[in-house]
Amino acid sequence: MNVLIVDDEHLARQRLRKMLSATPEHRIIGEAETGEDALRKSQTSQPDVVLMDIRMPGMDGIEAASYINRMDNPPAIIFTTAFSDRALNAFETHAVDYLLKPIKLSRLEAALEAAKRMNKAQMSQLREDEAIGSRQKICVKNRGSLELIPVEEIIYFQADQKYVTLRTADQEYLIEESLKALEEEFSQHFIRIHRNALVAQKTLTGLTKNNEGRACISFAEIDDLLEISRRHLPQIRKKLKSS
Repeated sequence: MNVLIVDDEHLARQRLRKMLSATPEHRIIGEAETGEDALRKSQTSQPDVVLMDIRMPGMDGIEAASYINRMDNPPAIIFTTAFSDRALNAFETHAVDYLLKPIKLSRLEAALEAAKRMNKAQMSQLREDEAIGSRQKICVKNRGSLELIPVEEIIYFQADQKYVTLRTADQEYLIEESLKALEEEFSQHFIRIHRNALVAQKTLTGLTKNNEGRACISFAEIDDLLEISRRHLPQIRKKLKSS
């Protein structure tokens, strides 16, 4: 199983790395020093297990776990901490186990075995749902905190240099994902209208023209106009006629 180690103390991460080296069936795929970094790496690296410290500056392990558990296929979470008073909170976030520092190898191995059993159940569910394929929510950073935006609420994605703007009816967010990857993942729900824009298919209701006389998509919920390139215009017209 792939393991992500999360702890703000270097020595604690080093100790866990050393202990895991004694269990060859587990592979360390990364480390994180904060809850925010843990969430980001959980989404990009897709670990099977997260060994999560609770007391960390900024976003602590409990908060990070609550976000991670909202992923479509969340990893198993094992908390590691020196403070036993947080045990109840740990299990309220559906942690597999709770390890008190200093951690003993036998307890770590037992917790990893529990995580393995849970992960098999998750994998079985994933096989049943694999036709879905894409995420149901996208993680964004907003005013210093991380939020999960339901895909069904997204009106469009628009690229600008290395960032992509994610637009909902209420707000827009910047995400660091490529438009090409988003198009591949959400091809069932979004359609490309320009080399720099993907639009939710359910928002395609009609065409209009901007001040330069170019074809654009207009939206019912927002005032934005997105230009349609000549290359994509025939496909958009065809889509509108068939809907």
